[in-house]
Amino acid sequence: MSDNLYEKLGGEAAVNAAVDIFYRKVLVDDSISGFFEDVDMERQAAKQKAFLTYAFGGPNHYSGKDMRNAHAHLVARGLNDTHFNAVAGHLQSTLLELNVPQELVDQVMAIAESTRADVLNR
Repeated sequence: MSDNLYEKLGGEAAVNAAVDIFYRKVLVDDSISGFFEDVDMERQAAKQKAFLTYAFGGPNHYSGKDMRNAHAHLVARGLNDTHFNAVAGHLQSTLLELNVPQELVDQVMAIAESTRADVLNR
């Protein structure tokens, strides 16, 4: 098996499953679901799958905006650390629900945390 996080997590099938479960959690969370009201969720999920595949060391098919530009309009609407923490929490609980080993969950969460400053436009 590869040392690549993407492969260790289970590749495309695992990323797809995680993103689908993750967005189900996000969309029922009243503290953050409002940020997704005007979002085409099928398109959003596809972008998220491509981004996570790239972020985890898989094939790079991500052609979206960088994190800062992608979230600037949300920061203008009040996106803050509380919201980031909620999203990160849903990511973590999704991975645990999928029985991802804690060591790999920790690696994913470190990658997520590394985006905080850009997502929150700091």
